[in-house]
Amino acid sequence: MADLRIGSMVIEDQNEGQPVVLIHGLGGTSNSFQTLMPALDGYRILRVDLPGAGRSEFRPGKPGISGLVSAVKNAMQVASVDCAHFVGHSMGTLVCQHLAVESPKLVASLTLFGAIAEPLPAARDALKERAGTAREHGMTSIAEAVSTGSTAESSRRENPVIQAFVRESLMRQNPTTYAIHCEALSEAIAACHNSIECSTLLIAGEYDSVAPVSMSEHLAQHIPNAKLQVIPNVGHWIMVEAPRRSAEYLRRHLDELNA
Repeated sequence: MADLRIGSMVIEDQNEGQPVVLIHGLGGTSNSFQTLMPALDGYRILRVDLPGAGRSEFRPGKPGISGLVSAVKNAMQVASVDCAHFVGHSMGTLVCQHLAVESPKLVASLTLFGAIAEPLPAARDALKERAGTAREHGMTSIAEAVSTGSTAESSRRENPVIQAFVRESLMRQNPTTYAIHCEALSEAIAACHNSIECSTLLIAGEYDSVAPVSMSEHLAQHIPNAKLQVIPNVGHWIMVEAPRRSAEYLRRHLDELNA
């Protein structure tokens, strides 16, 4: 395993084989996908810390989701990745969708956990308010609210470590760059879904309050080669709340493409 340092970004690069690129969501890091690692045996795995998240510094540049898309594209070029399977969570699914539209030759397939088409109006307002809270008061209240509100009640009750993981992920965020990502997501626009040509697997949590099942159903209807799996009793942090099923669905999708 090696760390690639490309501009301000840190990318964990391990194994050999066909590349799989993992792009985390708002408040996440490359660790968001730790539960999926065994399912990716035999693939080259590139786990991205987006600019301003995890171990990656934030440098002013192209703003918004389009800036994150550009950063990932540039990183793939430096990492000698011409074509890869892309796996995203939450905000990272928006990055993946735009990549698939803008650079179809780069994206062999998509697997999207808790996929976002674009934020609903109420969510846009809430994200802007959260950005202000992060700048003024830091991450403590945000981490508490998100770790509770975005995980399923059964997950918190049956395995409290899930909420602890999500809370720690939020607490480790830089408040200023987290606010910048909140604002980027609040202004995000949908990708042109009918232009996404690659095989797409949508994995939704039954009780996801951030990216409801209805949003994944909408995407499944508008992305030409998409299918949807709904995991019961799970919230937004699907890979952490349902690690075995998440890994199973991801591996099956990749195996079907390589059959």
